[in-house]
Amino acid sequence: MAGASDKARFYLEQYVPELQEYERKQIFTREEIGAIASKRSDFEHILNARGSKPADYARYATYEINLDSLRKKRCKRLGIKGAKGYSGQRTVFFILDRGTKKFPGDMGLWMQYIQFCQKEKANKKLAKVFTSVMRLKPRDWGLWVLAAKWYAEQQGDMTTARSYMQRGLRFCKDKKELWLEYCKLEMVYLAKLAARRKILGLDEERKEQEELQEDDNMISLPAVTAADFEPDASKGVEEVNEGALKRLENAPALTGAIPLAIFDASMNEFKNNPDIAEAFFDLALTFDSVPSTSRVLQHILTRLREIASDSAALVICEARLHLLGVDSTSPSFPAALGKTLGAIKTGQASLPEKSRPALAEKTVTMLLPYLEKQDEMDEDVKTVLVASINRYVRGAAAAHLRLKSKTVKALVEAVSAQGRLSGEEISQIGHDIRTAK
Repeated sequence: MAGASDKARFYLEQYVPELQEYERKQIFTREEIGAIASKRSDFEHILNARGSKPADYARYATYEINLDSLRKKRCKRLGIKGAKGYSGQRTVFFILDRGTKKFPGDMGLWMQYIQFCQKEKANKKLAKVFTSVMRLKPRDWGLWVLAAKWYAEQQGDMTTARSYMQRGLRFCKDKKELWLEYCKLEMVYLAKLAARRKILGLDEERKEQEELQEDDNMISLPAVTAADFEPDASKGVEEVNEGALKRLENAPALTGAIPLAIFDASMNEFKNNPDIAEAFFDLALTFDSVPSTSRVLQHILTRLREIASDSAALVICEARLHLLGVDSTSPSFPAALGKTLGAIKTGQASLPEKSRPALAEKTVTMLLPYLEKQDEMDEDVKTVLVASINRYVRGAAAAHLRLKSKTVKALVEAVSAQGRLSGEEISQIGHDIRTAK
C-alpha cells in the first residue's frame, strides 16, 4: 500500500500549481479547492491500489469533465481568462490514457475516450485513439464504421473515411454489416451532393441547356481530371464550389460507381447470397432523392435475376421498385401500391412452394411501416393494406418456426388466436415489439 500511496501523492502533486492558480484568480474558493483536492486524492488512491476497475477510471474522468465544465462557466460569468497553462481537457486525456493502458480490453473506457475527443474536437488525439483501439480490436466492425462516419460527417473528409472502411474490410470482410455501412456512407455522400446541386440550381440549369440544345448535333463532354474524384480533404460537401459540381456531374464516382463496386465485391465475398443482395436493395431504396439510385437498384435486380431467378428476394425487390419515391399520403400511392401487390401476387405464383412463406413474411415486413400513417390515409387504401397484411400473415404462418421478424411472429400468433386483425391492432403489435427492443 505504501507504493500505491506514493504513486497517488506523486500524481496529486502535479495538480498543486493548477489549484493555486484557481485560488489566485478566484475561480474557486479555498473551501472548494480543498474539496477538489480531497476528491482527487480519493480517486488516485483507488486507482493506484490493488483491485482498481475500469469503472473507477470512468468515474474519475467524468468528475474531471464536470469540473472543467464548471470552471469554464465560472470563467465566462466572471470575465476571467482561464488558468494559463492548465487544461481540464489534458487532465481527462491523462486519466483515460492510464485507464486504457491498464485495461486495454475494456470497450467502455475506449468509447468514453472517443466520445470525449469528439466532443472537444480534438482531432489529432482522436486519430491516435482510433489507431490504438483498432490495433487491439481489428475485428470490431463497428469501430471502423464509427471512425469513417466521424471523418465523413464531421470533417467532410471522404478520402479518410473511405480509407477506414477499406482497411476495415481487410479484417472484417465476412461482416455483411460493414459492407452495408460502406455502401450507406457513399449513398449519404451522393445525397449531400445532390442536395447541394439542388440548392445551387444546377439541375434546373442543365435541363434548360438540354432543351436549348436538343436540335444540336454536337456532343459536349465534361472536362474531368483525376483530381475531381478526390477533392481537397479539408473541404466538406458544403464547401465544394459550383464549378467543381458541374465538372463532376458525369464522373463515375457521382453516378453510383462506388456503391455498385461495393455491392459487386460483397456478392463475390458472400457467394451471391440473395439475402445480401436484398439488404443492399433495401438500403438503396431509402435514398430516393439521389439521381443514381435507379441505376444502383437496376444493377442489383439484374444480379438477382442471374443468381436467384426463383427467389422470394427477387420478387419482393421487383415489387418494391414500384413504390420508389412515392409517399403513402400522396395521390399516386394507391396506383403504386396496386402495382406492387400485383407483382407480389404474380411472383408468388411462380415461386416454388417452399419459398412462398418467406415471400409472405417479406411482404408483411414491407407493408407494416405504411400503416404508421393510417390516420392520414384514404380509408380504401387502409382497407387494402390491412386485408393484404392479414392475408400474408396467414401465409407466413406456414413457416412459423423459420420466421426472422419478431413482429411477424407476433402477428402470426395474434391472427391464429383471433382470425383477423384490425389496422389499429396491427399497429399496436408493431409498436409493442419496437418498444421492447
